[in-house]
Formats: sequence, C-alpha cells, structure tokens
Amino acid sequence: MFPIRDHNPSGRTPYVTYALIAANVIIFLSYWPLMQSDQQIMRFYFDWALIPALVSDGQGWGGFLTSMFLHGGWMHLIGNMLFLFIFGDNLEDEMGHVGFSVFYLAAGLGAGFVHYLSAPGSPVPTVGASGAIAGIMGGYLLLFPKAKVDILIILVIIFRIFPIPAWIMLGLWFAMQVFGGFGSPADEGGVAYWAHVGGFVIGLALTIPIWIKLGGTRYWDRTHGHPPHPEATYPLTRSSIPRVGRK
Repeated sequence: MFPIRDHNPSGRTPYVTYALIAANVIIFLSYWPLMQSDQQIMRFYFDWALIPALVSDGQGWGGFLTSMFLHGGWMHLIGNMLFLFIFGDNLEDEMGHVGFSVFYLAAGLGAGFVHYLSAPGSPVPTVGASGAIAGIMGGYLLLFPKAKVDILIILVIIFRIFPIPAWIMLGLWFAMQVFGGFGSPADEGGVAYWAHVGGFVIGLALTIPIWIKLGGTRYWDRTHGHPPHPEATYPLTRSSIPRVGRK
C-alpha cells in the first residue's frame, strides 16, 4: 500500500520541489557505479553519509547535510522522490520557494539529529532524504488533513486505487514509524525509524506559524480540513484483465 497522487493541486510551479528531485536523482546516478563494489560504496558512504559514531568522536558533521541527498538503491530513491513529488508542491505553494527550501533543510537536519540521539554509537552509515520528506508530510497533515490521497493497494494480482483522507494515510504512516522505532534497535542498520519520527514532528512544528497565519482552527473550520481550492479529479478506469468465472 502506497500513495500515488493527491487531489490537491498547487497554485504555483513548485520549482524547489522539482530541483530537489533532480538533485537527488543526479547525485545518485553520479555514484551508482560504485555500488558494484561493496568496498567502494562503503568508502563513499564513510566520507559522505551520516555515521553517528563519527559524530560522537567529533568528526563527520557534514554528514548531517550530505546524507540527505544520498540513497541506498533505486527503490529507496524512487520511493522518497514519489513522496516528495506528491506532498512537496503544496507546502512550497504555502511557504514560498525560499521558505520551503529552508523548511526542507531544517526538517532534514533535525531528523538526522534525532537519529543520532537514538544511536550515538552506531557505526552504520545512514543515507536518505526521508527525514526531510517526513517533515513535509507532517506539515501537510497540519494544513490539509482531509485532502484526498489516492492509495494503490496490491494484493497478489489485484490492483486497486482508493482515495482516503490524508490524515488517515499520514497518521498510519507515522504510527508505523513509531512502532518500528520501538521494535528494532536503532544501531543495527535498516530503516532509520526515529529519523522519520523526528522529521515528521519537526516538520509539523515548523508549519504551525503558517497554520496560525492562515487562521489556525478557524482555517480548519473554514475549509473543513480540505484544501482551500477545488480538488483535482481523476477518471477511474476499470482493469482490462478479464474475469474468469468459477465452474
């Protein structure tokens, strides 16, 4: 189950969102050949990823920033860029290009710091834009809790798209990160759950001034939690896969 689009069109071209997607893709392609060698890619990550143990030794502080533009594989990159594409344009629309740029970096740096606090002695390199993107998701939840998000559900050979309110999708995602954080050691690699949790909370907190400027709870009363403009509509087509009757 994962989101494929929302019904919340933005009022301006999201240049920063597009630039961030392009930067992440270009940077990934620049070091992708190194992934053919475990030794080479680990040397690369040692120089550019966030390694909590190095930070604890007073080194590797630059990794808080550079790790935000690195990814561990194609699916890691595609998943993060999909979430950035779906949710980033609306926050950029509300915050402006410069404000959104600062917000993105602040959420990502904050998420990295939360991850560091969760496992300050971990020697495992951490990479990914997901902390910053989690911040975008937190801000989106505050401003557009009832915006429709289309979810693709795959059950073996059944593919269905369901529109659900953003607060359900984002709330479930956040709960899964908290559950994962408590259920797996932060210093053994895998998913950086606490970076996701930290980014989400930081992003929500950083969006509060925008929410207050829009009217706070009065903004919610006025929009009923929906975007303050007509929602996008998408035609739903039936699958061309024929049904096989039972005998």
